[in-house]
Amino acid sequence: MSEKKAQTRERILQAAASAMLQRGPQEPGVADVMSAAGLTVGGFYAHFASKDALMLEVFEQLLRRRRDLMALLDSSLPGEERRTLAASFYLSRKHRDATHSGCPLPSSLGALPQLPETYRTLLAEHLEVLSAEMCDSPEEADKALADLALMVGGLALARALGAGDLSDRILRAAKSAVI
Repeated sequence: MSEKKAQTRERILQAAASAMLQRGPQEPGVADVMSAAGLTVGGFYAHFASKDALMLEVFEQLLRRRRDLMALLDSSLPGEERRTLAASFYLSRKHRDATHSGCPLPSSLGALPQLPETYRTLLAEHLEVLSAEMCDSPEEADKALADLALMVGGLALARALGAGDLSDRILRAAKSAVI
């Protein structure tokens, strides 16, 4: 792939990631993504076979970025402490208000049942890897999954409400349940 084609492809992926974080994987159309990337629709198929192929790749990239951030936590800390640190960041106002970055799950979960099975497979793999990284033993894995569910649900509710007292209370309550 030429350097120019690779750069154009990356622009499309970045525009699609921003769109997914704001509106989920179904709503943004190819025209929306290409316009946000500063490109015409006609060039889309030189880079991706379909909108589904693009959005699936973006979903995978966004999930991988979340795992990469989690991997930065000190693995020598006990699992409970790693989950506490993760919750402190994940359930923060800064993360709630980050509409162009952050976790794709709050904007995507509702659409997953209508999307191809590959989305759910990616999500399952993501949750398995994250929960394993957030615990010290297989016996602790269910607690890590519960904490992940609480974090995603808390962030989804807080983002849905937007900045405000109830949203802040939800973030604090979910964080204290993990911590």
